Amino acid sequence: MFNKLLMSACALSLAASVAFGAQGAKFYIGEGDKEKPYMDLVNSKITSIGFVLSDPHEHINSAYKTKWGTPTQTIKGVTSAHPDFDPTFKETLDNLGFFSITNDKAVGPLLMKEPSLGGFSPFNLHIYKKMGEDKTYVGHVMPDTMLDIVGVKDADVRKQFNASFAELDKMTEKEVGSKVQYVDYKALPAKPMMTFEIPFDRAGGVEKFKSDFQSKFEEAFEAHKYIIAGYKDMKGSMDDLGVKFDRFDAYWVYSLCHFRFSEGIFNNGRPDAGVFAPCSMYMYVDKGSNKMMVGMPRLETWIAVMGLKDPKMVDSIMKLDKEITTIMTDLGAKEL
Repeated sequence: MFNKLLMSACALSLAASVAFGAQGAKFYIGEGDKEKPYMDLVNSKITSIGFVLSDPHEHINSAYKTKWGTPTQTIKGVTSAHPDFDPTFKETLDNLGFFSITNDKAVGPLLMKEPSLGGFSPFNLHIYKKMGEDKTYVGHVMPDTMLDIVGVKDADVRKQFNASFAELDKMTEKEVGSKVQYVDYKALPAKPMMTFEIPFDRAGGVEKFKSDFQSKFEEAFEAHKYIIAGYKDMKGSMDDLGVKFDRFDAYWVYSLCHFRFSEGIFNNGRPDAGVFAPCSMYMYVDKGSNKMMVGMPRLETWIAVMGLKDPKMVDSIMKLDKEITTIMTDLGAKEL
């Protein structure tokens, strides 16, 4: 599944990623159960290097078991058959966690130049451990791959964004383990992002539009069995930090998860693909604009970067990309 490479291997350029392949994701491997040092890392230590944890989701594997692997449920002392029990469900993981983090001070100025960075701001510092394997994996999508997916070409932005990962990687190596595995890929899909614009009337104010749209957005996605797994008011965070963010009247990021879809991949042999979860969908309004811009990496990028080949997984990914697009257009968005 992985191609092991030396840590000293040179990073490949965007042009090389198309012709020769690139490093798509990086995992630090710790011998044994590294949950405690990992939790110490994300809950306290990363703040010392500028990272902020938002919307932690630990032991997703336990939630899978409760939802589909438990034949009965007890409510107010009454036990009955669990309506979602799936007799084919098989428990495969000791740990699966999504922990969305951002280096706000580093990313804020870059978002002013390249708003599409919200597709990986926050990003997941992923942890998983397979049953029957005494190893813990902690990793993230490679920053160059993040940049390639969201379409950032500005050399200075790329350099600064890449540099913001150096201390995080150093700390992860120290706390989890020095053995590293990379996932290689050959090329991204022709259209790695889904992007939209939504016109609105500024007469009622941006905040009123924002509140009304968010209510409709959350209701629509929850009706299709998605979970709003996170929310970050990037404009508010930057204002609180005193980071210049005056390009935008509003900027926020949703984290989306489809629980059954994710179980079908992460609990069925590809927990490493969870490095892309949950999906970050950014929304922003430029100062004075009457359009909201929206973007999210397509799930199809999972197929390309992680080398997913299972027909059921591939089919479920392509269906979700279409479904998300339909939900957004039903909300009044124009696909770009």
